[in-house]
Amino acid sequence: MSSESIAARTPPVTTKLPSVGTTIFTVMSALATETGAVNLGQGFPDFECDPKLVNAVTDAMTRGLNQYPPMTGVPGLREAVAGKIAALYGHRYDPATEVTITAGATQAIITAILAVVRPGDEVIVLEPCYDSYVPNIELAGGVVVRVPLVPGTFRPDFDRIAAALSPRTRAIIINSPHNPSATVWTREEMLRLQELLAPTDTLVISDEVYEHMVFDGQAHQSAARFPALAARSFIVSSFGKTYHVTGWKVGYVAAPAPLTAEFRKVHQFNVFTVNTPVQHGLAAYMADPQPYLQLPAFYQRKRDLFRAGLAGTRLRLLPSEGSYFQCVDISAVSDLAEADFCQWLTREIGVAAIPLSAFYGDGFDQRVVRFCFAKRDETLRTALDRLARL
Repeated sequence: MSSESIAARTPPVTTKLPSVGTTIFTVMSALATETGAVNLGQGFPDFECDPKLVNAVTDAMTRGLNQYPPMTGVPGLREAVAGKIAALYGHRYDPATEVTITAGATQAIITAILAVVRPGDEVIVLEPCYDSYVPNIELAGGVVVRVPLVPGTFRPDFDRIAAALSPRTRAIIINSPHNPSATVWTREEMLRLQELLAPTDTLVISDEVYEHMVFDGQAHQSAARFPALAARSFIVSSFGKTYHVTGWKVGYVAAPAPLTAEFRKVHQFNVFTVNTPVQHGLAAYMADPQPYLQLPAFYQRKRDLFRAGLAGTRLRLLPSEGSYFQCVDISAVSDLAEADFCQWLTREIGVAAIPLSAFYGDGFDQRVVRFCFAKRDETLRTALDRLARL
């Protein structure tokens, strides 16, 4: 048989993620584009970042800073991150051995999981949760243990967390300010978690990408504030969220040196390193803390504008304590399931939202959908004009 006569055939592949399809964010954004709806679904700003940040990155490019940086990140940026954490949360990380620059927070989270979770290890997730957590655990061969936040309030249920802990628990993933519910963990809740984990070897992956979006005078309770939590935590944050540049995909992880050493073993082989001129630009820009210090007031004003407009509808507002999300109860508006309501809202009213059921493994439907208010005022007003029909 000649090689020309051999039929082309793609061998079958058994999927590692059989339950994963197109994400709800992609689906709703595509529908918003198709229908001309205002997209308040996917969580990204529709406004530009500070021109000074773009100029700082451009300057780095023109100075020839375009080749590989150190695998762990540009030293100046790691030092700036360590300085910021020390100033805000009182814990000093060694920038050489305890801070790593990542290709966004999503890469940071999967890298932390791959670094410490082995086949059969259990990892607790608190639902509703960001959609990358569960697939990340499954790719590492871990066992997902789902613990619901309290329906309605989305507060942590420590009795259920305690019941879920076992000798096989390798880690717990926490997220505050919380996506999608916009709740913020209190100091008392963080202390309770610290107490609960103290007699265990459970690690913490603390997703803090919305750390600078906490409202009404509250303080963000980073795991870095609590010594016994900091000692067992990977703390993840995002320059994209903080500086309105989500498409740049740059974040960081701060963790004790032994955890960082394991993290970097994986990091060097899944991305190796991160965009050089962007790192240098961020390092220069971080010399002034005001852009992130003023972020709570910036987003609180948008939150208040959006909530004031929604108050005139039959949607029931849930608290928005942090992040740039607002959840609403749709019970008085429609009998549709959350996902069907979001489809209807996009097609008939012209505003896209995300169903909270998409953040639960079993699709738990509690008649709540999520809006993103990280938008220009004119975008929010257009959306509110349309939502006034409800």
